Amino acid sequence: MHEKDRHRVILSAVQDRSLVTVIDLCVLTGASEATVRRDINTLDEKKQLRRVRGGAEALTSTPFVGLAGRPFSVNETLNSAEKQAIAAAAVDLCEDGEPIIINGGTTTFQMVHPLASRRMQVFTNSFPIAEHLLKNTSNTVMVSGGILYREQNIILSPFENDVTRNFYAKRMFMGAQGIGPLGLMEGDPLLIQAEQKLIGQTEELIVLVDSTKFEQRSSLVLCPLERIDTIITDDKIDDRTAAMLESADVTLIVVPSGTAQKEGVANLPA
Repeated sequence: MHEKDRHRVILSAVQDRSLVTVIDLCVLTGASEATVRRDINTLDEKKQLRRVRGGAEALTSTPFVGLAGRPFSVNETLNSAEKQAIAAAAVDLCEDGEPIIINGGTTTFQMVHPLASRRMQVFTNSFPIAEHLLKNTSNTVMVSGGILYREQNIILSPFENDVTRNFYAKRMFMGAQGIGPLGLMEGDPLLIQAEQKLIGQTEELIVLVDSTKFEQRSSLVLCPLERIDTIITDDKIDDRTAAMLESADVTLIVVPSGTAQKEGVANLPA
């Protein structure tokens, strides 16, 4: 890679992440540490970035209105074994050829791996889900239009006449920021708006959440418990929460924590 090209890559990375390390830049440019350090020094002298110990940072941060909540990259590291088992149980509910909606999230993202052996019609507002299914599976993929929110890796449209209204799904799979007696909770009004449109396009709503989500709350309610058909979670769910779901006529599928779904799933119909 020529010097000018390396400089473009370095400046792009710094603007995207605000702070990047020399090691990160070596991976991005394919150059040695010595070369990257020289490039950083040159760009620092030109006042295009600021040299810091072990890397470089942007001179000014780029203002960007994001969504409330933790970034996708942070959430995907939490309770990963439980999420994989929950997602496998979700795919077992699907039949080849049927249309489904997969809402963006780190638990729903884990569905992409068992879906590799399926042929589904998948509508999603998740950039990483769409990309993975397109590259690694034979599923038909349709994405919503709108703005791509980098931190959550989700596509949201502020317009009513987007492609969402033209897709019908047998089932919709989604996660949540929290679940309580009032229903399914999210942390951002834009998410609420987009997800309510998606819910309106499906017959059956299936929620994928690890048991920690029953302890979390938000100020925004997406839908009441009675709108949910099925919740898939891990076996750390407590009896009180299970009783709450049963009283709302929600079917509960409990997956053993940290194990593959094929090893055994408890189905607790309400």
